[in-house]
Amino acid sequence: MQKLAEICIRRPIFATMIILALVVTGAAAYLGLGVDRFPSVDIPQVRVRATLAGSAPEDMETEVAQRLEEAVNTVEGLDEMRSVSGPGASFVIGNFKLERDGDAAATDVRDRVLANLVRVTPYTIVRPDVVEMQLERIRRDGVATTSEEMSLGACSLAVPVVRSSDDTVVAAIGVVVATLKRDRQRLLGALQIAARGISRLL
Repeated sequence: MQKLAEICIRRPIFATMIILALVVTGAAAYLGLGVDRFPSVDIPQVRVRATLAGSAPEDMETEVAQRLEEAVNTVEGLDEMRSVSGPGASFVIGNFKLERDGDAAATDVRDRVLANLVRVTPYTIVRPDVVEMQLERIRRDGVATTSEEMSLGACSLAVPVVRSSDDTVVAAIGVVVATLKRDRQRLLGALQIAARGISRLL
């Protein structure tokens, strides 16, 4: 290092050229550096939505959201969790570490939630195998129905809203009525028309 200093002192032009070479090389490398200001980072995220018609936000928080949080909190790789509760509905959102597979995390969350189902009415389905059968039927038929499972005297009917560009289910539209026996087909047709209308806007 001392020898280099002596050479630079005796040959200032040589020292200047070395510095300029380093500056030019650094500038060229910087300009050619691939930097994405908004990198595409797909954080594994699982969302759980629970409804209980007629319940106040405080009841949804204590009776539903907290139980869901306790179940989701035990899933491996969970990085962050938050919940939002409103009238008759609670949402629990879990963000997982980047190395965690999103599909596997969703499966684990589903299994933990199904293992902690609580009977709300005598008709509430709490057996995981029966829930799995119902979910498979919903996927096959494209229609979800409930009959006094969440509230006595209330039945519901829902259909998916599909984004036409990639056939992805992005939402659902539904209705809650006193009975579905007489008006089921009429309501189903109206819901499907509304869902198709929304899909065309997406």
